[in-house]
Amino acid sequence: MFLLKDNNITMKKLLSIVCCAMVLFTVSSCTKQYITPNQNQTVYKDVAAADWTAFTDGNGSKSYTVSLPVNALDPASAKYDGVIVSISYDGGTTYEQLPEVYGGTSFSYTYNAGDVSLYAQSPDGGTAILPQDPIKVKIVLVYSN
Repeated sequence: MFLLKDNNITMKKLLSIVCCAMVLFTVSSCTKQYITPNQNQTVYKDVAAADWTAFTDGNGSKSYTVSLPVNALDPASAKYDGVIVSISYDGGTTYEQLPEVYGGTSFSYTYNAGDVSLYAQSPDGGTAILPQDPIKVKIVLVYSN
């Protein structure tokens, strides 16, 4: 009787080892799929004071605008991806993300395929203020799936 009990324990150990080995083999044979996301792209532009043009919208609000061509902003990117715009008045050392009020001027932007338009307006709806200093613009295209 004692011998039969030991064989039963040995069989249980052997069966446990075989089951563990099968589980490990099954788990390790699974294929892992890695999806590499599209890389974001950054475009830099320089805007001089002379680049701004006066603009009046449909509501009669006056502002200044500048159009920045961005070839990487194709129709699909304009429709599905994100665009983040930041400006720098110190040559690119410090950037502030738009929309932003800086030096009494409210900056904002719109974009469509191939173009990012910046707007400089008065924050209180008064007379628009023409930016006088050169601005470095950072445009980040954030790809989405």
